[in-house]
Order: sequence, then structure tokens, then C-alpha cells
Amino acid sequence: MDYQFLSQTMLFSGESPEEIKEMLSCLGAVTRSYGKGEIIYHAGECVHSMGLVLSGNVQIESDDVWGNHSVLDDITPGFFFAETYASLSKEPLMVNVVSAAAKTEVLFLNIGRLLTTCTNSCTHHNRLIHNLFFISARKNLLLSRRIFHTTPKSIRGRLLSYLSAQSAAANSLDFTIPFNRQQLADYLNVDRSALSAELSKMQREGLLTTERNHFTLCENPLES
Repeated sequence: MDYQFLSQTMLFSGESPEEIKEMLSCLGAVTRSYGKGEIIYHAGECVHSMGLVLSGNVQIESDDVWGNHSVLDDITPGFFFAETYASLSKEPLMVNVVSAAAKTEVLFLNIGRLLTTCTNSCTHHNRLIHNLFFISARKNLLLSRRIFHTTPKSIRGRLLSYLSAQSAAANSLDFTIPFNRQQLADYLNVDRSALSAELSKMQREGLLTTERNHFTLCENPLES
């Protein structure tokens, strides 16, 4: 286990690698590995542990009864998933949690133990609870951003909203997004073919250039 890596995550912020090593057994820590496309948590399942992605990446996905598929979030190493449902352990998941990499390693932590003080790590619990609140607040912000990006009615409007936000986050007109074309279409809740057609049109108009999931936005687009 890379305790130095864990000390840099939001949950364990402020804890030393040595302290984290002592705390993991108290938190019921278990590490599991998954292959690409493997379901980590199923919709309808009640969970008791939150997951920290150690390597690979995890996607939060939604499928309705008509087969429509949406990607709600992409979880990269150092970030958590299922903390809200684990806190409300009787509330069934409304989403699937899926490994999106060839190999994804996840550290599961029993949230009940995190929220209940114990003789071994009680001095750290206030900090962990504070950090968990911060994680939940950040997750709510990310979901709010997705709502913001999917509010425009046109595909171009959604692309401009999302790509502008990614550019601002990277502080550069040149950046890489965490989605392939299908995943981006699912995230923006649009048809993949229509998305690709719109991106091609935007390239012809000089708004951007793109290669796979790498984008460069152009400040001075060509005149149509």
C-alpha cells in the first residue's frame, strides 16, 4: 500500500503516512482489483463502504428502462465514490459503478467505522469527518457542473460549455479530457454520431482542433 499517496488524498489530508497505516485497519480497509467493464457496485444495491480509486479509473453510469445510457462522473486515482450511499446505508444505489480501465484498483473503507470513534484512531476522527464533508461538497459541485453543461438545448452549446470549463480548469487552451467520444456523448446526454458530426463542423469552422480526447481551442475562429 502506498501510504504516501493516501496522505495526498482529500480524505486523509493532514494525516501522515504512519498515521494512515494505523488507521486503515480501524476503517475496515479492503483492496480489490477489477478489469475493464467490470461492475463494482450495481444499481439497486445497498452499500456500506466508500471506494477510493488507487489506480485506473471508475465511472458512475445510469441506464433507464428504455436502454438510454449516461455517464454521470469519471473517478480518477485519489478520488472517492459511493460515500453518500455508504452514509445512507439503507438507500439503494440509483447508478452503476463500473471499472473503465484495463485494471482498476480500489480501496474500500467502511464508512460506519469512519463515523464512529474508536480507541485506536479517535484523535483523527474529527479531521476525517471534516474531510469527508469536503469530499461530499466537491461531489455536489461536480454534479451541478454536469447539469450546467447539459442545460443548453443544442449539442454545440453543450460542447462549448463543457470544453470552456475544461480549458479554464487546465488554465490553457490546450488540454486533455477524461472521456473518449462515446463517454463524452453519454456525459453530455447526446447521440455519439451527432456529437462527432458537430465536432467535425466546429473544426472546419476553426473553433477547435481535436485528436481523440485531446483538444485545442482557437481564440480566433475562421469566418464561416
